[in-house]
Amino acid sequence: MISTMHETRNDINHRIRTSMVELLNQQLADAFDLYSQTKQSHWNVKGMHFMQLHLLFDELAEGLTVQIDDIAERATALGGTAQGTARMAAEHSRLPAYPEHITSGVEVVAVLAERYAQYGATTRAAIDNALEHEDQSTADLFIEISRKVDKALWFLEAHLQ
Repeated sequence: MISTMHETRNDINHRIRTSMVELLNQQLADAFDLYSQTKQSHWNVKGMHFMQLHLLFDELAEGLTVQIDDIAERATALGGTAQGTARMAAEHSRLPAYPEHITSGVEVVAVLAERYAQYGATTRAAIDNALEHEDQSTADLFIEISRKVDKALWFLEAHLQ
């Protein structure tokens, strides 16, 4: 995923900024895909716990919009171009596609729990990557996101235990 870089007075080395923008755009694709899968779940879940899950999925999706915005803004703050369209996300996301046939609450929760776990893992890897590049601000952003993703995963897994 190649991003156009723009002039900036940011004192982080250009090579590091370029690497971080690439990392941020990868996480942006995953986050945007996770958002769309969470909304798909919100719209289509069925069963005895419909209302509870419908509201939970909407709350989780809303939290992802904040993360998406923060990731994209960090990429642009580093002089990069955020790669944030639905088509870009679909092309670059590392998450498995959402299974179209599921609607049962338990099945939907299980699929989302798996996706949130995967996103949490890539977020923690992004923290390590940012720290290796000595970009504490990007690492801090991913640390904050990691805490939120872990909490969301906890909410999902509580329905499966």
